[in-house]
Formats: sequence, structure tokens, C-alpha cells
Amino acid sequence: MSIAEPRPLFASGEEASLTEKAYKELEEMIVTLALPPGQVLSESGIAKHLGIGRTPVREALQQLAREGLVAILPRRGVIVSEINVRNQLELLRVRREVERLMARLAAERATGPEKREFLSIAEAMRHSAETEDDIAFMRLDQQFNMLLASACRNDYARRAMGLMQGLSRRFWYMHYKQALDLPTCARLHADLTAAIGAGKAKDAEAASDRLIDYMESFTRASLDARTATE
Repeated sequence: MSIAEPRPLFASGEEASLTEKAYKELEEMIVTLALPPGQVLSESGIAKHLGIGRTPVREALQQLAREGLVAILPRRGVIVSEINVRNQLELLRVRREVERLMARLAAERATGPEKREFLSIAEAMRHSAETEDDIAFMRLDQQFNMLLASACRNDYARRAMGLMQGLSRRFWYMHYKQALDLPTCARLHADLTAAIGAGKAKDAEAASDRLIDYMESFTRASLDARTATE
């Protein structure tokens, strides 16, 4: 598989759209473990499966590599990265600070339409909590992340969070059935989303901290469970 061809300086609008489509579909398959850790990926096989050309697929894989979800190995191809529980705790320490900042900034800077979208996502998250629909919640969480990245109006925070979101969501999906209460997690996300939508910066910061507190306890429980079986 060839993945070393030079990237064009500017992608066409159509190519950028196809790259985004390839990225979203691949990211969801990796996060939901349809493509499990250690899986070797074929660029041509992915292109055929998605019905997309190899150039957008290559671009999507490079983005996934930057986020740590795949590893691109010379002469070996692309491999879905492994999951490390202990590293997840370190990731959450960074995520706590960045997400708190982004939540406050988004509450302060979001436009009227963005705030209404936050409130709509919060309502849908509460529904996913009631129905315990994990896939619906995963998609809503990604929608929230993308909106938060835009509404905070801080490109540095957006880039930092982009490196953590996929890894966090995949870890959650892998372990939530053993150690996590999905309705509680979805409601905590909804509280954060609603606070941003209401423009309440301090409430958004507090809700962000409560969510990370819960994610840390979930991660430690997952680590304890794994240690007990080793």
C-alpha cells in the first residue's frame, strides 16, 4: 500500500468533502471497535468499501494517525492502534484543563444559532440516556465535540482537544459495559451541553469538571478490573 505520495497544497472542495466523509466513517468504525486494535488496514480495501478514491482515504488515515487512532508503518501499512488504560488517565488530566477552557469560551462566544444547537444536542443526549442507546450517544458526543471546537473560537484549544477525543471515545466504548453507567454519563454530557447553550460560563466549567470526575472514576474502575484479571 502506498501512503507516501506528496499531498497537494490545496485540496479541491469535492476532495475535502470526500476526505471528511472517509474520516468520519473510519473514525466511527475504529471508535466503536468495528475495526479493532491491531487490525491491519488496506488503503485500497478501505477505498473500495467506502466507495471513495484512494487520495481522500489516504488523507483521512493521516488525520487518524495524527490523533493516535492508527499507526502508519513504513512497508507494513496502517494498523489500528492499541488501547492503553494507564495512558488514558494521563490523557484525562490534560483533557480536564482543555475542556474546561473550551466550555467556558463556548458559553461566552457561541452565536445564537450555535447555542440553540447546543440545547438541541443536550435534549437528544437526555433521550439517549433514557433509551440507553450507545451508538446514538456516541454520534451526539461527536456532534457536540465538533460544535464545541467551533464555538470556543480558540484554534489552539481545538487542536489540542482534537488529539484526545477519538482516543477517549474509543476507550469509553470498549469498557463502558463493564464499568460505566451509560445514562449517568449521557446526562452529565447533556448538563455540560445545556450549560453552554444557556450561555452560563461558570456552570459550563463546573459541568465539565463533573464529567471528567466521572470519566476518571470510570477509567480507574476499568484499570482495576483489568488488573484483577491479570
